[in-house]
Amino acid sequence: MRRPMAAMLTLMICAANLYAAGNGLAGINEATSMMTSYFDPATKLIYAIGAVVGLIGGVKVYGKFSSGDPDTSKTAASWFGACIFLVVAATILRSFFL
Repeated sequence: MRRPMAAMLTLMICAANLYAAGNGLAGINEATSMMTSYFDPATKLIYAIGAVVGLIGGVKVYGKFSSGDPDTSKTAASWFGACIFLVVAATILRSFFL
């Protein structure tokens, strides 16, 4: 006798929770609009970080070139690759999510 009552009570609680939860479409739409509103400032921030990294890398490569270090080409290639990666990553992420 107690088992059917407990099952019925559990079923009523689950039904009430499902009714209160709704379909969640409004929450998903709000989250999507919030995420897309953050992409423009985030992309500009990544570009600014890329510019700072580029300037610092350029000074580092210039210093190595001026001192005659034989490792200059490797440093220049890694610096250039890092700058290209930041710009491409920001652009691809933006186009992927928007």
